[in-house]
Amino acid sequence: MVLPANSTSFSMSRRQYLSTMGRATAALAAAPLLGRGADAARPPNVILILSDDQGSTDLGCYGAHDLQTPVLDRLAEEGLRFTRFYVNAPACSPSRAALLTGRHFVRSLSGGSLRPDEITIAEMLQGAGYRTACFGKWHLGHEDSMEPVAQGFDEFLGFKVGAMDNYSHFFYYGGPNRHVLRRNREPYREDGVYFPDMVTREAKRFIRDSGDAPFFLYLPLNQPHYPMQPEPAYLDQYQHVDDVSRRYQAASITSMDEQIGQVLQQLEDQGQRENTIVMFLSDHGHSSEERAFGGGGRSAPFTGHKGTLREGGLRVPFIISAPGRIPAGQIRQHAATSLDLLPTIANMTGVQLPDRELDGTDLAAILASESAPSPHAQLNWVYGNSWVISEVHWKILGDAKGDSLALYDLNKDPAEQHNVAAENREITSYLIGRHNEWIRKVMQDANANGYNDG
Repeated sequence: MVLPANSTSFSMSRRQYLSTMGRATAALAAAPLLGRGADAARPPNVILILSDDQGSTDLGCYGAHDLQTPVLDRLAEEGLRFTRFYVNAPACSPSRAALLTGRHFVRSLSGGSLRPDEITIAEMLQGAGYRTACFGKWHLGHEDSMEPVAQGFDEFLGFKVGAMDNYSHFFYYGGPNRHVLRRNREPYREDGVYFPDMVTREAKRFIRDSGDAPFFLYLPLNQPHYPMQPEPAYLDQYQHVDDVSRRYQAASITSMDEQIGQVLQQLEDQGQRENTIVMFLSDHGHSSEERAFGGGGRSAPFTGHKGTLREGGLRVPFIISAPGRIPAGQIRQHAATSLDLLPTIANMTGVQLPDRELDGTDLAAILASESAPSPHAQLNWVYGNSWVISEVHWKILGDAKGDSLALYDLNKDPAEQHNVAAENREITSYLIGRHNEWIRKVMQDANANGYNDG
């Protein structure tokens, strides 16, 4: 049982790939495996929305009864909701690198920055004639070669560091205070304007301006990440919540939900909703940091949070809606990951995959049918000194530095409280062997950084 590969090994440089794609825009006419939707003559738009530090179960449709998320709940009703969807890392930069490249962050990230020779979803689609834009938090490097506009985006408005004050647009979280808001490659100022409002405004404008051209819109939102600054109206909505951390988390998520609603309404107004694939997920689990009031996110029945490889650090909400292309109002319990989104988008848009080894796989089969087999034999993670392998309901969480591990049966013990390795030595030995095979394979990549980078 080996984690499936989705493409041939690397044989084409990033520049060669982009040049080839520029000559092959006609590939958009190719029919993807899934349904074509209402407008078969026009390739679908793609909107990828990423929340920041949202808990595994911090949505109404994921069981949260103490916060309101009507827009995302409705999106789930119009599409598919995954209950076992994972990100590649429990921290911002490595998670985002993997999401945008379909490659594990040990391949695609170096020193906290996206490798310049990586091919992103934006580059893949831009080369096929898509208009592309990124509005929000980039957090994938500061050098010119790591700018969003150098990684496939026609437009960028946002910030490249880990956090930003939503009104002054300053970074206050280490070193000298500095203004960090940027438009494309240049500093940009709109002092006093609430940053989430700016993101929504730009997203709506981009949708309007796209006209009949297909577009890819990436919205890496900065909610509910600190500084938690939800508008007063949303804080008032949760004044009854005694736990201050939960009050701010809930208000921030409801504010985010309303902003997403405005973007989706713009799609409706432009007559593009039926021809747009919308995906929503969080970059990892909720924060427990002091700046987040110690952690107001929720992951029950799971444990863990941002920075950990427990389920609460890696398992995130994932919703996909594509009218006429995939079923609506259904749930998928298959294990899938953010690495799978690039190959899935390639399939759904009919665009050529980057000619390099990917760590994700196309989800077409399970999008089409809940009876399809799981696309992954095992899932593997490394982060810091920790490592994980998961197969079916078994999960090993290991500590490379301490040379220790625990085996959990997630069906019986989703909170990862009971180590059953001693009673299941054969399963434990088998999973250790599979993880070691995976590590050896990944480390053959000349770019691979090992356990401790990112």
